[in-house]
Amino acid sequence: MTVQEQYEQLEKTVREYNPAGDFARIRAAFEYADQCHDGQKRKSGEPYIIHPLAVAQIVAEELKLDSESIEAALLHDVIEDTPASHDDVAHLFSPTIADLVEGVSKLTRIQYATKEDEQMENLRKMLIAMSKDIRVILIKIADRLHNMRTMEYQSPAKQKQKSLETMEIYAPISHRLGMQRMKWELEDLSLKYLDPVGYEEIVTKLNDRSQEHEAFLQRIQAQIAQRLNELSISHVVYGRIKHPYSIYRKMFAQNKSLEEIFDLFAFRVLVDNVGDCYNVLGVIHDLYKPILGRFKDYIGTAKPNGYQSLHTTVMGTDGVPFEVQIRTKEMHEIAEYGVAAHWKYKQNGQGAGSEGRYEWVRRLLENQEGADAEDYIHSLKVDMFADEVFVFTPNGDVQNLPAGATPIDFAYAIHSAVGNRMVGAKVNNRIVTFDHKLKNGDIVEIMTSNSAKGPSRDWMSIAKSSEARSKIRQWFKKERREENIANGRASFEQELKHAGLSMKDVTSAENLAMLLKKVSYGSLDDMYAAIGYGGFTAQKAVSRIRSELLKLARQQQAEAASIKAAEESIPIPRPVKSEQGIIVEGLDNCLVKFSRCCTPVPGDAIVGFITRGYGVSVHRADCPNASPERRASQEGRWLKVTWGSDTNESYPTTIEVVCKDRLNLLLDISAALSTTQTFVSGIQSRSTEDGFAIIRMEIRVRDGEQMQAIMNKLHQISGILKVTRPAG
Repeated sequence: MTVQEQYEQLEKTVREYNPAGDFARIRAAFEYADQCHDGQKRKSGEPYIIHPLAVAQIVAEELKLDSESIEAALLHDVIEDTPASHDDVAHLFSPTIADLVEGVSKLTRIQYATKEDEQMENLRKMLIAMSKDIRVILIKIADRLHNMRTMEYQSPAKQKQKSLETMEIYAPISHRLGMQRMKWELEDLSLKYLDPVGYEEIVTKLNDRSQEHEAFLQRIQAQIAQRLNELSISHVVYGRIKHPYSIYRKMFAQNKSLEEIFDLFAFRVLVDNVGDCYNVLGVIHDLYKPILGRFKDYIGTAKPNGYQSLHTTVMGTDGVPFEVQIRTKEMHEIAEYGVAAHWKYKQNGQGAGSEGRYEWVRRLLENQEGADAEDYIHSLKVDMFADEVFVFTPNGDVQNLPAGATPIDFAYAIHSAVGNRMVGAKVNNRIVTFDHKLKNGDIVEIMTSNSAKGPSRDWMSIAKSSEARSKIRQWFKKERREENIANGRASFEQELKHAGLSMKDVTSAENLAMLLKKVSYGSLDDMYAAIGYGGFTAQKAVSRIRSELLKLARQQQAEAASIKAAEESIPIPRPVKSEQGIIVEGLDNCLVKFSRCCTPVPGDAIVGFITRGYGVSVHRADCPNASPERRASQEGRWLKVTWGSDTNESYPTTIEVVCKDRLNLLLDISAALSTTQTFVSGIQSRSTEDGFAIIRMEIRVRDGEQMQAIMNKLHQISGILKVTRPAG
């Protein structure tokens, strides 16, 4: 199918469910995307525009979203992968569409310390955009679904990485949004690459027994339909084999082969109203023997994502168990398409989504505060994928919590003040321990006292929900900072000792700023406090700085060996006069100038370059313009230069700061420079579209030591991510 034919197919799909759609703007979005991606290819060799078209087709065919969503799907990669900007899209289409496209785009402009940090920031950005407009995540899931459908063109490493991310993040989000059809497909496609042997085994065996399975499905379907027809209950009934990943999980959890898994089958009965749901349940239990403990009423107590259905597992007449799901047609639409089923595209062409119903999005954003990237991603998976228990307050209000939740989770779900003042708990009117696991239907009462000392540190390991752990962390962070610093320092020093490292190496002036940057804290006290209240671990801190300290130790040993060798083999040179604090090997009284590309200061490793008519230009050794390749290609023009003892009082240099944009940022930076008695000769600042600021400052410093002190001071300012000295 040609690109034009694919576009016409998309337009036809949209017309079928939304004849009032804005087709002129949809075509304009397609043409603009085609123009922006012109010349780009996918790994398959196809023109890149095939991908946005396929994503838009999924958004239309599977989710039936409004015109704006189709336009945003067509444009979803232009900000990330082409020169087009947010302003360009906003000007040509609308600010809403530009925001949708920006929400789907990854943060590609910032360098992160670890892969987890990058993943967390991208997820957080997407969740923030999603909390404002739920269509962001619907387009993102469609994007990921098409990428997974065409994953065979990627390298094996990329296939595994993307499949794992899909299984851990995008399938759970689809689940929480109630989009079961897309969740199943994402899971099956991920399994295909994560365990190709297991996947192939299941698919092959299902195919081999397909005739036998089909006969069983038709027989049970006919039995149910016949009985419902006799009772004049209007219905639709059909059966299916459970999808491969569902079978795979069951095999893994129960350590069984496919032949030992009996409940492979699930039947759905769709009826007109809620009353008929319960009538059909009675009919099913009359026809077949119900299996005790396998009945769930999600109509009386709906899942948080809006899912409603009756589930029962029964034993067939031939001894084969199977599940029956009973729901109304409207419930079925919500079960299959989730939030997309609630979407109203007819209201002036604008979506009126049900974002307010997705309180968990707000909680995910709040719960990351005080947690490091790895913990945040872990709790994101737990919050989204964990099975849930539904428990009641004494007043009859329902609280849903992750499976395995305790009274601590319940207390903090009510309010952080209730959790902080908790002294005991009752479940079904009996006093229980704090680590008691709650079950569906429990009535939980929390006993509080104004004289309570607050949460205990072991509550962090007892609590199952990230919400509870986050609130406990916040309490310790706020109430016990001095204690946290003391405990954190002790843990850190113990871990350092265990790793064979010295505290002296960490606190030395030349190492400290770089090591703090590795752990992403402004000061050692901030890091100790985080370790103390549980927001970070001493093991992680030491593992992040260990390789740097070992590298520095090797460098120092090499330098010491080199100095010793030099002292033993080289005669003492005669005194040499310096120019502007620079000694040029083999030359006296030559013109010296400092290169503007890297602005060296005393203490920096330097090299000299003989210019045409302007003497010797001094570069930092790490400057790209003085790279080893350049020195090799112009060997005769590079010479050794060193700092003399009579350096100038100050030298001009440049520093660049990358930070989160906020009010009073420049004021805080100016105050920091003032405390270090730094002369500032110029300052430039620009904001980026994704909420960051890049500030470039021309300053004068005495030497590298003062330079390091300035950079350390800037690192301590809230919101500053990176402080560098530009070169090249």
